[in-house]
Amino acid sequence: MDYQAARGYLLSRPEAVEDFPFGPGVAVFKVKGRMFATLGVENTVARTNLKCDPDEAQALRDIFSGVLPGYHMNKKHWNTVLLDGSVPDGEIERMMDRSYGLVVKGLRKVEREALELAYGSGAIYR
Repeated sequence: MDYQAARGYLLSRPEAVEDFPFGPGVAVFKVKGRMFATLGVENTVARTNLKCDPDEAQALRDIFSGVLPGYHMNKKHWNTVLLDGSVPDGEIERMMDRSYGLVVKGLRKVEREALELAYGSGAIYR
């Protein structure tokens, strides 16, 4: 998965928006104002930060060399995923979906329920 494919997938999530609060080098993807991913390039390698369940976060780091503790993030809850081919695209998409779902679960009840009603739980929590 390359930068453009990752960007497109992140923006395909219901009501996802792209913002650049840290400057033009790092895209931040949000749902209802809450960040669920970042996307940038460092040393010509695209990378994304994704929210993750703490137990799963460590397991993914153990399995994939391209999954690291979240860069500039709470390392218990965030992973950095290198888009260098070391992690299969399907797994990256699954991690993106999981990050989005975890953030939606943390939204205020009225915001969460509005998303679930508009798009269905299956689309929100893939």
